[in-house]
Amino acid sequence: MKSHVLVLSMLLLAQSAYAQKDKKASELPEPSVLGSLISSKPRYTREMVLGNILKGALENMHLSNKQIDNTLSENAFKVYLERLDFGKQFLLQSDVKSLSNSKREFDDMLISGDLKILDDSSELLNKRIGQIEKHVEALLTKPMDYTKKDVIETDPKKRIFPANEKELFAHWDRLMKYEVMSRIVDMKEEQNGLATDEKGNKKKPTTDKKLSEVEIEKDARSKVLKSYKKIFARLVNEKRSDKLDKFYNAITKVFDPHTNYLVPEEKEDFDIDMSGKLEGIGAILREDNAYIKVEKIVPGSASWKTKEVEAEDVILKVGQGKEEPIDVVDMSLRDAVKLIRGKKGTEVRLTLKKPNGLIKVVPIIRDVVEIDESYVKGTILELAPNKTKIGYINVPKFYRDFNDRAGRNVTDDTRKEIVRMNKEGVAGIIVDLRNNGGGALEDARMISGLFIEKGPIVQVKAHTGAVDILTDTDSTIDFQKPTIVLINRFSASASEIVAAALQDYGRAVIVGGEFSHGKGTVQAVVDLDGYVSPMAKSYSPLGALKITIQKFYRVNGSSTQYKGVTPDIILPDQFSHLESGEKFLDYSIPWGEVKAVKYDKWKNKFDLKALRANSLLRVKKDPKFGHLNDTMKWYKDQKAKTKRSLALVDFEKERKEIREKTDIFKKELENQSLAVVDMSGLKDKAHQEKFEDFAKSLRKDAVIEESVHIMHDMLKMEK
Repeated sequence: MKSHVLVLSMLLLAQSAYAQKDKKASELPEPSVLGSLISSKPRYTREMVLGNILKGALENMHLSNKQIDNTLSENAFKVYLERLDFGKQFLLQSDVKSLSNSKREFDDMLISGDLKILDDSSELLNKRIGQIEKHVEALLTKPMDYTKKDVIETDPKKRIFPANEKELFAHWDRLMKYEVMSRIVDMKEEQNGLATDEKGNKKKPTTDKKLSEVEIEKDARSKVLKSYKKIFARLVNEKRSDKLDKFYNAITKVFDPHTNYLVPEEKEDFDIDMSGKLEGIGAILREDNAYIKVEKIVPGSASWKTKEVEAEDVILKVGQGKEEPIDVVDMSLRDAVKLIRGKKGTEVRLTLKKPNGLIKVVPIIRDVVEIDESYVKGTILELAPNKTKIGYINVPKFYRDFNDRAGRNVTDDTRKEIVRMNKEGVAGIIVDLRNNGGGALEDARMISGLFIEKGPIVQVKAHTGAVDILTDTDSTIDFQKPTIVLINRFSASASEIVAAALQDYGRAVIVGGEFSHGKGTVQAVVDLDGYVSPMAKSYSPLGALKITIQKFYRVNGSSTQYKGVTPDIILPDQFSHLESGEKFLDYSIPWGEVKAVKYDKWKNKFDLKALRANSLLRVKKDPKFGHLNDTMKWYKDQKAKTKRSLALVDFEKERKEIREKTDIFKKELENQSLAVVDMSGLKDKAHQEKFEDFAKSLRKDAVIEESVHIMHDMLKMEK
């Protein structure tokens, strides 16, 4: 049977920079047994067909050229075990040992379709859940001792699987006490008028009735029991598709963090619209073992408007309006998303755990993203007493509507801002790529070309070893004056390509945190149904495979993968306490090099050593950076404190300190000497309010202010 042509749906991912709509289709070599498997013969199961297609795709197309063998199986088993019981809260050491008998058989199970590990793990897990549920029910029927000096380790990575049932139940005793105490403190704060809403305002008690401490404690136990009974029921009744998801993605994750199998339901949801039009709460989420984490906030979205939902927040619970929230810990991303999504105008309440440990309930009114907030935005900055005009362009993402050639795209919008700023006579431009997760590779190439005459921008290496060089061939230089590019650890993919190219050419001074994200790989989405012959359509739908196929390299030959881009001038970063970046992900593709290509450096060079020295002196004296450094140090200290007291007095003391410190650190200093000029000419009230919001955020941003100072230093060097 002839090999089917692999249909590469070059679906633009929020975190991927690869987006060539007319990408030439590639052929994927068939698995050796695929010809006999793809038929209508009943002895072949859907899992057998799917497993062989996945094996062929992963081995023949993935960038790493890894083979699915016994060694990979052992690593896949580790990933599977983490996804099965990341918190080490259900399985005993003996259970893990029993399941370990299959650790070298994941490759064989993938081919045969006999996924016995699913039945074995479900049987063990359900047995333990039944035992734990009975124990928890008995435990929560009576008051606990909240004076006993004990602690609970909240970091699963620091725990080990319990040796026996006694240790298992002891852990659940501590966990339930911790949960009940958290409820008690929440109820006390609300009753005493100490609780705050999502905007930091004092929250009114939901009832005028004053509950006694005994009543509060009893109510707290009741609510915790009700919540955990739902969790236990959900785990026991886990769908087959979720079990398959655990198995297949245990294998894909060993290839790299961005390669994963999408069950049919996920495939339907996966068409992320890069045109800037998104519906929902506007938060891009990811699974992080047992947790659902916020990876990115879409500018202008419902989440963005709250100013309370941030990257790296953990979503613990999801509630519909005032209904009792549902715990989403250990829930699949797909099921959690189903709870979060809803009709425009309806309310969803997210219980978030901040990186500093603070638990917060944030209500969000579901809405359509305000498109303008997703697009390029420009303004002029003036820092008194110096009246020099400095252009500022914020590029939140690299968007392009491939279904509408006349539609908006990030390159045209950036060019328009540059034209306006040239007319205004700005002396230099600051291009803000912080928190820009990437998008269209074509726009990364073209935006870089706005600042140079012509030349290579990025090298793209395929799994075959072939290297393609993407070049700016337009000799027009849209902006020739000094340029600064801002990045942070959430600048990824396409934004890293722009920063790297302009840094290599010496065209811009790169300013920001210690490093950018380090995502220098390209993913394609493979429709697996394209591999099923007409004779075997009964196996469809099979879902899709998002697979890493290429890797980016700078013009100097160095990869942006893993290491990211190191700024010329490093400033304190508000996200420095977070372990965010490719280097923190398991099985990430390593850094590498290819041969450098020839390119002509920019004619004007700046003394980077002098710029760094001047910046360092200012940063040391700047109270805003002092405030930022104190905040980040406290956050790091809080993150390191993974053991929590189970004495109620200590628990309440810790909670009070966290709230007080958080309130202090949220009071950012605003620089009134930084003027932000509205270039739109619009006078309506809605625009003015929105612009003042934007201007206020810039005046509070210590990095923006310091970037203006750096630009002034650059301008002095030109004279």
